Amino acid sequence: MTSDKQRVLIIVENLPVPLDRRVWQEACALRDAGHDVTVICPQMRGYTQAEEVLDGIQIYRHWISGEAKGIRGFLSEYASALLGEFWCALKAWRRKGFDVIHLCNPPDLLFLVALPFKLFAQVKVVFDVHDLWPEMFEAKFGGKGLLYRAVRFAERCTLALADVVIATNQSVLSTVKQRGRKSDDDVFVVRTAPHKLNTQVAADLTLRKGRKHLVGYIGVMGNADGVNYLIEAASHIVHHRRRNDVQFLLMGSGPEHEELTKLRDSLSLQGFVDMPGRVTNEFLFTALKTMDLGVACDPINDYNDHCTMNKTLEYMAFSRAQVMFGTREGRYSAGDAARYVMENSAEKLGDAILEMIDNPDERERMGALGYERLTNELSWERSVETLLAAYERATSRS
Repeated sequence: MTSDKQRVLIIVENLPVPLDRRVWQEACALRDAGHDVTVICPQMRGYTQAEEVLDGIQIYRHWISGEAKGIRGFLSEYASALLGEFWCALKAWRRKGFDVIHLCNPPDLLFLVALPFKLFAQVKVVFDVHDLWPEMFEAKFGGKGLLYRAVRFAERCTLALADVVIATNQSVLSTVKQRGRKSDDDVFVVRTAPHKLNTQVAADLTLRKGRKHLVGYIGVMGNADGVNYLIEAASHIVHHRRRNDVQFLLMGSGPEHEELTKLRDSLSLQGFVDMPGRVTNEFLFTALKTMDLGVACDPINDYNDHCTMNKTLEYMAFSRAQVMFGTREGRYSAGDAARYVMENSAEKLGDAILEMIDNPDERERMGALGYERLTNELSWERSVETLLAAYERATSRS
């Protein structure tokens, strides 16, 4: 791996650090390899300090209009973010400069920030593909009109600008490699995996609210995340299967949190489904230790088929079996650690949850398999090796 110290600027738009675990782990890994790391991210989700140095990493946070719920919000969010990112990038350049600019999508508009530094200062560009943005846009907003074509054009521009491309999994990598006409030497899979989570915390049985079982969800609550399926599955379990021994804990925030809370209330599930919003790491780890079963309810579609979900890996880190819709990458990540529902059905999701709840031996077996898979084949240490190899390739290119 490269021994030369590089000044690295990472830009991420959809989450702040250190909340975005993938980006923060990458930043820390680059720091540990001897590089000087700066991160630009939005002010949101409780992280509002404009500047700070955390664990030796300089962080600049910019104002953003809000998370998009419709086309108008989509345009406002990304326009305000681009202005903030460019201003912070100029600030970083004036203060100490940078040799590599690391773009974390979505969106694929960040090439606009990187372009002048690439053209006039020969800064290298690493494109970190977290999501396939065209598929994400289609899943959120539907249709393939003019704005969708603009999204595809932005993806092509970012791929053309990038010296190397890294992606969260093989299916994303195969797609962007084909679309960007990249050679094998310029593309890398850097999988997301939890790292240094406190799995030794004690369980808190009060989270069960006096019930025998606790089913948990962690993650974003947007219109592409399928939390509505889980709430409707809870309704099926409580009102149609007549089970009053299962408590649900849905942790996370997002643009649809308020509407999902209203859905829960309209289904008379207030006493069965807790939705505390964004929680602390301490609360999250305690909940993971307490729950019997995790759920990944991201529906099967072209977008989610390419996504590696953090929630799936975090359930595995705590040896928790899970139920999920059978997305392609979800099945790859979890392997034999999950029970798969192969159609987007709330009723079938609810039935699968009950099947797992009523089979503790199977849950224990699957949880152990998940932990073993995560700590071996999918371990973060392996991903760090690939990340550093990608940087070696980017910085060695003429």
